[in-house]
Amino acid sequence: MSTDVRRLVTTRVTRPQAVAEAAAARRRPDSLLGPTGRLMVIAADHPARGALRAGPDPLAMADRASLLDRLCIALERPEVNGVLGTADILEDLLLMSALEGKVVVGSMNRGGLAGTAFEIDDRFTGYDAAGIAAMGFESGKMLLRIDPTDPATAPTLEACARAVSELAARGLMAMVEPFISHRIDGRVRNDLSTEAVTRSVTVAAGLGTTSAHTWLKLPVVSDGIEGMEQVLAASTLPALLLGGEVPDDPDAAFAAFERVLKMPTVQGLVLGRSLLYPVDGDVAGAVATAVSLL
Repeated sequence: MSTDVRRLVTTRVTRPQAVAEAAAARRRPDSLLGPTGRLMVIAADHPARGALRAGPDPLAMADRASLLDRLCIALERPEVNGVLGTADILEDLLLMSALEGKVVVGSMNRGGLAGTAFEIDDRFTGYDAAGIAAMGFESGKMLLRIDPTDPATAPTLEACARAVSELAARGLMAMVEPFISHRIDGRVRNDLSTEAVTRSVTVAAGLGTTSAHTWLKLPVVSDGIEGMEQVLAASTLPALLLGGEVPDDPDAAFAAFERVLKMPTVQGLVLGRSLLYPVDGDVAGAVATAVSLL
């Protein structure tokens, strides 16, 4: 599929109401789980944080037509039953009729721009719970980076707790992506040790007035499968594994996912750049490999 940018722009200029019409007409999924019995989400909310790098290309995700083409290739697979994005991307996909029957996850806090002095101050500059519900989407996702030395962590924690409660009040999934983070040489780095990720799980699981609709989006820790057993033992909330950066060794990364997917709380995958911008450029092949794990 090749994205018709001119058509999208013309629609946005002449019929902006077409976005709301497409959202209202969209066929909703019957379940959060796809044909594999798992949730498989393709993530593309990175650009709104100014995080455009994929592999060696610092501006890979800046080409919107290319990004939309790659998303459509992934979403053509029925096993890829969800997509995560900000309003601009999800509305492009709505206008392209690419979200039929898919679990749609609106990205909520994108204010902690990559590489800035205020990165940990991750304000809610994207969707809110009311907006997600109005669009008929199924979930809202929030990033929660906990820096023990940065006071901006506290208001981000409070905002995430409020979002969890507001989504739950509407019966919508709250997808929380927690990290313990530190600023090293001026850059925010996520601590992927077993202890740090375990601590982040316990904090994220306790957010809000109820955890009934909370799912966790978690990385595979640097300590391997044994570490993941400890991480996932910290909560009974459903967990999704995130893909993160484009891996140098995709086979090793997928092998790790395969092992962790057998653990009882793990309900699926949220993969972004590793599928959309694979090292060999074969998006369809990368997606086929990922869905085979499910």
